[in-house]
Amino acid sequence: MLLRTFLAVAEAGGFSEAARRLDLGQSTVSQHVRRLETALSCVLFERDTHSVRLTGDGETMTGFARGILDQQDRALRYFSRPGPRGRVRFGVCEDFLLGHAADVLGRFRGAHPGIDLELSVELSEVLHSRLADGDLDLVLAKRDSGQGVRRDPLVWVGAPGLELVPGEPVPLVLYPEPSVTRARALTALRRNGVQWRIGCVSERLNGLRVALEAGLGIGLFAESVVPDGLAPIAGLPDPGSVTFVLSHRGTVRGSAAALAETILSAQWSRPPLTLRQPPLPRRRPAKARTPPEAPGTPSPAPDTPPRPCRASPPG
Repeated sequence: MLLRTFLAVAEAGGFSEAARRLDLGQSTVSQHVRRLETALSCVLFERDTHSVRLTGDGETMTGFARGILDQQDRALRYFSRPGPRGRVRFGVCEDFLLGHAADVLGRFRGAHPGIDLELSVELSEVLHSRLADGDLDLVLAKRDSGQGVRRDPLVWVGAPGLELVPGEPVPLVLYPEPSVTRARALTALRRNGVQWRIGCVSERLNGLRVALEAGLGIGLFAESVVPDGLAPIAGLPDPGSVTFVLSHRGTVRGSAAALAETILSAQWSRPPLTLRQPPLPRRRPAKARTPPEAPGTPSPAPDTPPRPCRASPPG
């Protein structure tokens, strides 16, 4: 209270006006100032019968007083907030973040202002590794087992109007290893004897999107998180589905529990894609053109250097 009284006198330019603003008696205001001057062993005001002026020490003290009171007010606001407080380290895969999670995280921040949210955006396998190492508290990413938040079919997508060239290796636009969707894409093609080659690799969704929009190949995404501007590509093997799972280590408490509850209670929805083109015929390359290959290895023609994407560009 002494600091607030001191600032009131300094800003009002007198004891009587400060007393009125603080709803205190003038003698109480004078007593507060004297107690502060005694504690600081200095004179804060020059007083005469007509005015009150800050001394040099008083001018210096105004800066300290404002800073101290500001910190005090911030502490009071922080500890008076309802609900849990603390920090939660949350990891989410990029496609799910852009497709669904941004709105939910915004609502969480509004409902729990006392919780500091530390967000990490990486590939699903990287996030689960960091969770196992204790670097994260919660992870929302693709996984085969766990507390499922949403299950989506996987769909092949590319630039609108893109057509695959029959008999040519399928050009792929993928995340690098380790990637769940990359593994699903290559597994589906291998099992069905479909040749493929890598057209683009990017760690970031924006890089994949640009390559796909440019017609450099096709990609594989969960149906509900396909980037805008891309269209389904039919005629390729069914890659199955993927589950976005909420994972944690041990018992979830406090701020992590509050975030988990928000995520699990959210309504995750987005209109599904519709296949708009008929299935494209798949032709196996002629036997003479098929070189020996290790399982899972892209197979261009023998002694032929990698060629640019032969997918027909959007017309």
